[in-house]
Amino acid sequence: MSSCKYLLTPTPPGKENNNEMTATTDIVQKLWSLCNALRDDGISYLQYTTELTYLLFLKMTQERGMEDKLPEGYRWQDLTAKDGIEQLNFYRELLLHLGAQEAKPLVQAIYANANTALKKPTILKKLITNIDELDWYSAKVEGLGDLYEGLLEKNATEKKSGAGQYFTPRQLIDCIVELMQPQAKETIQDPAAGTGGFLIVADRYIKQQTDNLFDLPESVQMFQRTQAFYGLELVQDAHRLLLMNLMLHDIEGGIDLGDTLASEGQRLPKADLMLSNPPFGTKTAGGKPTRDDFTYQTSNKQLAFLQHIYRGLKPGGRAAVVLPDNVLFEDGQGRSIRSDLMDKCNLHTILRLPTGIFYSPGVKTNVLFFQRGKTEKGNTQAVWVYDLRTNMPSFGKRTPLTRGHFQPFIEVYGNDPNGGSQRVDLGEEGRWRCFARDEIVKRGDNLDISWLRDESLQSADDLPEPGVIALKIMERLETAMEEMAALKDLLEVGEGDLV
Repeated sequence: MSSCKYLLTPTPPGKENNNEMTATTDIVQKLWSLCNALRDDGISYLQYTTELTYLLFLKMTQERGMEDKLPEGYRWQDLTAKDGIEQLNFYRELLLHLGAQEAKPLVQAIYANANTALKKPTILKKLITNIDELDWYSAKVEGLGDLYEGLLEKNATEKKSGAGQYFTPRQLIDCIVELMQPQAKETIQDPAAGTGGFLIVADRYIKQQTDNLFDLPESVQMFQRTQAFYGLELVQDAHRLLLMNLMLHDIEGGIDLGDTLASEGQRLPKADLMLSNPPFGTKTAGGKPTRDDFTYQTSNKQLAFLQHIYRGLKPGGRAAVVLPDNVLFEDGQGRSIRSDLMDKCNLHTILRLPTGIFYSPGVKTNVLFFQRGKTEKGNTQAVWVYDLRTNMPSFGKRTPLTRGHFQPFIEVYGNDPNGGSQRVDLGEEGRWRCFARDEIVKRGDNLDISWLRDESLQSADDLPEPGVIALKIMERLETAMEEMAALKDLLEVGEGDLV
């Protein structure tokens, strides 16, 4: 376990990575440009991405020689052979047929409850023609999975699509996976899988270490393809995008459609490694999680997911999870869950992320890195915090987030995925600090720790933007409402006992 040492010289920033134009990015641009025309027909970004998934699955099974996955008469060439209203009607029939239970499980899951938003035969014909005319040879050489991920990223960066909640910035995922060092034969879980970014990058990391798995025994290769990766995704549209993404990256693992905060999550096997970015917000539609194995009941989804993650690790298992600020400071059950986390696990590192890197610019997030202990008490002795938020640029299209922004953090984190590398505290002027467990106890187990002065504030009297203040107020009110609801439930139970 690393100790707190002090040094005032900060680590120099890393070099930026430049994105080069490739055949894949060119195809993504061409496919995405069609969306602008379709929007005039009332089709949203997310509908367009889903529609592309239906069509691209047909086309890519043809390109990859995998059409045996599809029933005869319902393949790409059967669709392209028709024209006009006949083609549109056949397409609607095809979606129903492929989503039926007699279809193969992967196909049935991708097309489950599928329906088309296309109303004009000319629009469908335009999509099919443009897909057919793409440079599929170059796309296959570079990787069809990369092409599909490019489309998902395009959809996520369009704020109006609302899909950013399912898409974690790839630069952040790459950083996390590099630090966590996933290994062959490990079980890796994402309980809020979204479109599969964490699992795909973890798989890619392992393949790079094992010559695309060829260095491994055949039985281990099969394990990596079919059993190593698992989890759940709640939203069906996101789940179908996830399955398509996994298929194009040669992952056949069981990422099922289901609710981690319900009984399905309770049945997930314990993992060697957890990587996740749980959804933000409160579980309002279904009330509190319906898990009966949670010690601390809460309607805060992130706190519930955090419980699932640290409780779902094998002894010695490790995790990296993206969570909003309220998880770090929320009172009541929030404090109890943080205390339980620091007892059961070594919470060795917190990365305070910049604002503006997710679809909702006001959301402030962090990455928590921890390892499950072999005992149930006293596993956290010190927490290291890296502030990548204060005095950082406002990220967006004009100032994109790059790997170079994470490089200083990667360097101070060290080579041990469990935080055991020698570390040096950079002092009050630096971004990297160590806080002993007894200091955190004095803070009321509040982990929302910052020390750098925001240089954008001209004086101590200056306040943050009104939207940021409003967000903080809403978070506090939400916490208060949850605690009042919990108190009401307790009172009602008490009254019932008296009857």
